[in-house]
Amino acid sequence: MEALLSVKGIETYIDQFHILHDIGFEVPKGEVTVLLGRNGAGKTTTLRTIMGLNPASQGQVTFKGEEITKLPPYQIARKGIGYVPEDQGIFAGLTVGENMKVSMQKEDDATLERMEWVLELFPDLKKFWKKPGGQLSGGQKQMLSIARAYMNENELLLIDEPSKGLAPIIVEKVMESIQQMKEKTTIVLVEQNFMMASKIGDRFYILDDGQTVHQGRMNELNENEGLRKKYLGIA
Repeated sequence: MEALLSVKGIETYIDQFHILHDIGFEVPKGEVTVLLGRNGAGKTTTLRTIMGLNPASQGQVTFKGEEITKLPPYQIARKGIGYVPEDQGIFAGLTVGENMKVSMQKEDDATLERMEWVLELFPDLKKFWKKPGGQLSGGQKQMLSIARAYMNENELLLIDEPSKGLAPIIVEKVMESIQQMKEKTTIVLVEQNFMMASKIGDRFYILDDGQTVHQGRMNELNENEGLRKKYLGIA
């Protein structure tokens, strides 16, 4: 199966710190690929490198057969990659509706149709359409961040730690929503909540100290307690 996204030999520095060392993985179209690893393993930096926010010093990122390694973030976004950052990145002073509209690359029928679909997925956003983003709960902010990334004609979504800091009942809602989204788009998910990752993911890559150390189908990891304990600290 041809990869929608291919990451090969990526080396990334932040200031003088060498964060990523020869990171590599492939993302097949129509699946959820999960990046796993302990805190500090390099997962967030990997997503930021794909988006051009922490540019790679070496290596290659290819999307739909086209190299995007050296492109600025706005051009990468226009290629069809949506990004949900770890800190959600919503505009606190704008209303929910304004946050949604400012994220639109174009206001055509297809975009408005996607917006209607995502508002059905997250009814709280419709309910609080005129409420400032900064006044939403943590779960509602996460829903808004995911919804904005889905607004455009993105063939790939990069979602960083969607369950972080959320109550279990909200985690369930976010998980259900991503499961519905995977029917419409390809997803790369960074997630510390292994229960959530194992239910959503089709395949996994484990990162450790800035390197890709293991990969496989998610059901293989579910059955491999030794691997989970070694790299994720969970039995």
